[in-house]
Amino acid sequence: MKYLFLTLLYVGLLSGCANTVDNSGLRSNTTTNNAATANLNLAIEYMRTGNMEIALERLDRAYDADPNYFYTHNIYGLLYQRLGRPELAEKHFKRAIALNNNDSGTKNNYGLFLCQNGRFGEAEKTFLSAAANPLYESPALAYSNAGTCAMMNKQFDIAEKHFRQALALAPEIPAALIQMAQLTYTQENYLSARGYLQRYQAVARHTPASLLLGINIERQLGDRNAVSSYEMLLKNNHPDSLEAKQLNQTARP
Repeated sequence: MKYLFLTLLYVGLLSGCANTVDNSGLRSNTTTNNAATANLNLAIEYMRTGNMEIALERLDRAYDADPNYFYTHNIYGLLYQRLGRPELAEKHFKRAIALNNNDSGTKNNYGLFLCQNGRFGEAEKTFLSAAANPLYESPALAYSNAGTCAMMNKQFDIAEKHFRQALALAPEIPAALIQMAQLTYTQENYLSARGYLQRYQAVARHTPASLLLGINIERQLGDRNAVSSYEMLLKNNHPDSLEAKQLNQTARP
């Protein structure tokens, strides 16, 4: 499962990701002019609605108004990443960081880019640099993403370390909770897996993957009522999901 969190805009850069809004760049001590800010805000709104062509036009106007505003380059990076143009995305992420090395939001986004492109070591270093900034409002987000990236690289001990760091700072961060549930299930620590999944469902909506995980956990613990409850939720709420189809196949005689 992939549960990388964006720090800025919208769901969609990763399959299965979730989002959180962090416009800290616009509140930075680094100031810019009104024309750049207005066009940048419009670009972000167009990106939210999926209108990438107009978003790019507005970003270009923001750039023309102030080519050295780091946040514009951060958004360029996200946009070009979405458009499948990794060279341009990386160019702008690096430029944003060069202009403001203290902006952890940009570093978190760049870490996501690196992780998506299989550059796991660079990604971890970038996430941890973001988390180490004492002024960053969301260090747990960066630790959680570092854990997810380590999971993708099958470095499970490192992943667990980063998820625990995230949960120590933000005990209700959904991505770390669901992946700790998956990780402890894989380790055959089923009671811990149940606990993490219960904590997850207290703060986030179930997905087909989390419901199937609940089924598997409760099967191992022998709780038939809990298995039936998860199965019902999966079949009723996500009947067309791959997880529901998988459940139906395993239920056949």
